[in-house]
Amino acid sequence: MISVQRGVAHPWMCDVLGHMTTRFHVGMFDDAAYHLLHAVFGWAGASDEEGKIAWVDVRHLVEYRAEVRAGNLLEIHACLRRIGTKSITVFYEMTNVSNHETAATMEVIYVLFDMQQRKGIELAADLREKALLHLIEPKDS
Repeated sequence: MISVQRGVAHPWMCDVLGHMTTRFHVGMFDDAAYHLLHAVFGWAGASDEEGKIAWVDVRHLVEYRAEVRAGNLLEIHACLRRIGTKSITVFYEMTNVSNHETAATMEVIYVLFDMQQRKGIELAADLREKALLHLIEPKDS
């Protein structure tokens, strides 16, 4: 797995119960996605200035495993779990740096998307080769 994000849970990210809210968990994972797509494919949001090709989220599965409180330092690692014809499945793990607990995980399916035709497109051979370098088979939970 590769490190794709570091952050801190600020007090304004927490709800009335004192823990970081869903919107900020997902926001951190979303920011991590940009770092992952750059690390794997060299892609960034500004990579395609003509707006023709992008990665779009089509599925999220989030598991909250431990409470995150204000001041906690967080790090997100990620790996590819599956490479499809038009999609990749990515697994993210958010860890509380201070106690090494897994705070949350998220599995996401991204589709390579033609922004002009508004549909998924096949991964080219060079993208598939880059993705294979980061493929890690899931362990039994």
